[in-house]
Amino acid sequence: MINRFLVGTNIYLRPLERPDAPALVTWLNEPEVTHFLNAHKPMTVRAEEEFIDHIDEGDDLVLGIVLREGDRLIGVAGLHQIDQRCRRAAFGIFVGDKTQWGKGFGTEATRLILGHAFQTLNLNRVWLHVFEYNARGVRAYEKAGFRREGVLPQDTFRDGRYWDTITMAVLREEWRKEIA
Repeated sequence: MINRFLVGTNIYLRPLERPDAPALVTWLNEPEVTHFLNAHKPMTVRAEEEFIDHIDEGDDLVLGIVLREGDRLIGVAGLHQIDQRCRRAAFGIFVGDKTQWGKGFGTEATRLILGHAFQTLNLNRVWLHVFEYNARGVRAYEKAGFRREGVLPQDTFRDGRYWDTITMAVLREEWRKEIA
């Protein structure tokens, strides 16, 4: 395991490095992957390298999802807009390697991030937005402890129509009950 930060059963999370940029760009330019993300323009390796170079400067924690067996990067997960005063953050994730979809790695990464958010960063609330057509994502978030809080009607435009965005969150106390 190279530069591991959070270690799970099948995966570990580690900081992103410049050599990860080409794989990330391949995924971020793949329509099947970006269909579930708020991404709508092509990504370049140079832009991704710049993003990686400046990750530590903001209020985000962005980590690569790596298979323990074979040390292969398969995606990214993180906390965004970390607010220490209000003790909240937004959650984001994508498994870019489509051969690894449906194997539980996203759920495991989500649980690792939530553990870090609540046990180490002392956050109280982690929230996310998910498009209504991402049923697989909604199920994975619910498995990890997120609950639906509301809907932003016709919030995103995709495939020639407007879709709702679902707001989901997990509170520290709910998460504790979930792991107990």
